[in-house]
Amino acid sequence: MKTKTITIPDMAFIAGTRVALGAGIALLLSGKFNTDQRKGAGWVLFGIGVLSSMLILMDLVRRPSVEKPLALVS
Repeated sequence: MKTKTITIPDMAFIAGTRVALGAGIALLLSGKFNTDQRKGAGWVLFGIGVLSSMLILMDLVRRPSVEKPLALVS
């Protein structure tokens, strides 16, 4: 089985992108702000979430994987 390691800063960055993506979607769907303000902020946050998610995915794909032997339990 191949495994990849993720550091705590990587996890924080991943969580931050999820927050930006969710906040962008929430602003696009909510009705609390002026339509132009809501759409502008929503699309910016959504775009940041999508772009940073693609960067994280590319980083994880490029990382070398570590081979771990399977343990057989009897």
